[in-house]
Amino acid sequence: MERVRNVHGILVKKGCMSCQYREIIDGVRFCKLTHLKVTACYMCKSWEMSEGLQNAGLERGGVVRLRGTLEVVIE
Repeated sequence: MERVRNVHGILVKKGCMSCQYREIIDGVRFCKLTHLKVTACYMCKSWEMSEGLQNAGLERGGVVRLRGTLEVVIE
């Protein structure tokens, strides 16, 4: 499966799962352009990276989300 980088350097797999035109209705994946039922790996010529993945890696307002616990020591 082909991969591309967004403007922030994050690798994104090309396919319906990362497409702007993907729509999920009742747990079934559809293409908004072709109105066909598709699989996650399906990729057509009209593929466009979703807005959420275009912004992946972007720090909003200088706040970075951390996983796990954070220890703060105040002296």
